[in-house]
Amino acid sequence: MSIPSFGVGTFRLTGQTVIDSVRTALELGYRAVDTAQIYGNEAEVGQAIAESGVARADLFLTTKIWTDNYAKDKLVPSLRESLDKLRTDYVDLTLIHWPAPGNGVGLPEYMEALAEAKSLGLTRRIGISNFNIALTRQAVDAVGKGEIATNQVELSPYLQNATLAAFLKEQGIAVTSYMTLAYGKVLQDPVLKRIADKHQATVAQVALAWALQLGYAVIPSSTRRENLASNLLARDLKLDADDMAAIAALERNGREVDPAGLAPEWD
Repeated sequence: MSIPSFGVGTFRLTGQTVIDSVRTALELGYRAVDTAQIYGNEAEVGQAIAESGVARADLFLTTKIWTDNYAKDKLVPSLRESLDKLRTDYVDLTLIHWPAPGNGVGLPEYMEALAEAKSLGLTRRIGISNFNIALTRQAVDAVGKGEIATNQVELSPYLQNATLAAFLKEQGIAVTSYMTLAYGKVLQDPVLKRIADKHQATVAQVALAWALQLGYAVIPSSTRRENLASNLLARDLKLDADDMAAIAALERNGREVDPAGLAPEWD
């Protein structure tokens, strides 16, 4: 996988809250941080990184281009602004945040602009987020096979996206799972609780370990030090075949995020 399997997310975290979360995550050993233009927290993420003392070369930093900046003449300048806020010369990964089929900018235009950002050295890798199979194919056609590092999609025990995940694996595109805990809904699941008790683990660790064992990257967020530390331990949790089968049976198409005008027709 060309991207780290475990990172810290910053969705819905702003101001001092995101500074504290990222700083704590870096203290605990996280080395991948995920943000986005629309989160409105790139400057704070940049501040936390700068104050952490962790060398830039040791970090993997991801941001996402917002729909307002998809046009050819806007994407690169917007990414330069993001770099200024993040206090860095480059990011490791830049994603198109949503396919936004109705926003007036065609997919080839924004994917080619994203590829230009890479050629300029502003980002080391490029990728997509919230793309279905058909749009992923179009993105690959626009920038070339092997160029799309990841598709970051909502994926949890309640929304397993098996068809899309299988397609991405076949294409050599890494799957990044966001909302792996389904806004916390899976934390009360009796099946996951039983598996957690069996392994003397937390339910969050079980859900994250499940995604990791399927080969996905995860980017959970938290404002609490104990949760950030606990989540990292999912890397050491090994679920057995019975556990994985029990979690597979939890699929319920439980999508949490589906914004009109931004989302595609889901597979």
